[in-house]
Amino acid sequence: MRIGVLALQGAYIEHINKLGKLDIETKEIRYSRDLNDIDGIIIPGGESTSIGKLLNESNIKAKIYEVINNGLPVWGTCAGMIILAKKIHDSNKTYIPLMDIEVVKNAYGRQLSSFTTNQKIKGLQNGFYPMVFIRAPYIKTSQNNVETLSIVDEKIVAAKQSNILVTSFHPELTDDLRMHQYFINMINNE
Repeated sequence: MRIGVLALQGAYIEHINKLGKLDIETKEIRYSRDLNDIDGIIIPGGESTSIGKLLNESNIKAKIYEVINNGLPVWGTCAGMIILAKKIHDSNKTYIPLMDIEVVKNAYGRQLSSFTTNQKIKGLQNGFYPMVFIRAPYIKTSQNNVETLSIVDEKIVAAKQSNILVTSFHPELTDDLRMHQYFINMINNE
């Protein structure tokens, strides 16, 4: 198995390191040609506006849309959730609009408002998971085909739709490998 990690901006090295601890081969994705020979892709946390701009400038956006739309498993964390949303609250802009969700950007405030909490995630074994929120979005609304996996403070922070997984929080910033294993299992079951 080889998982690509979008390496335009954000916490891509941290995801690569976590996958390495699970003995998963990785590939940094910067160009359309990098999307060949991968079994899944992670769109990391970072700055969604910057990632969106770089997607356009690198001419990779259409190809990423195509491979995900054709069934390639994808996991968007934090900014990655925003990138994959079909609607961004109070904005007409979208990036790779494939998931039937509306997200609220920077919903948890400024950098100083960042926090960690332990919450349950549907389908994740061994109880609670340490969630790191940094200027995180949340899902305001979702369609019936979107499965809610976790709620924090009455807000959806993890969800799945077919081959698309999103989390508001940053699993790559914890020592817990269960969310990365969840994505690996998702790829194996596609």
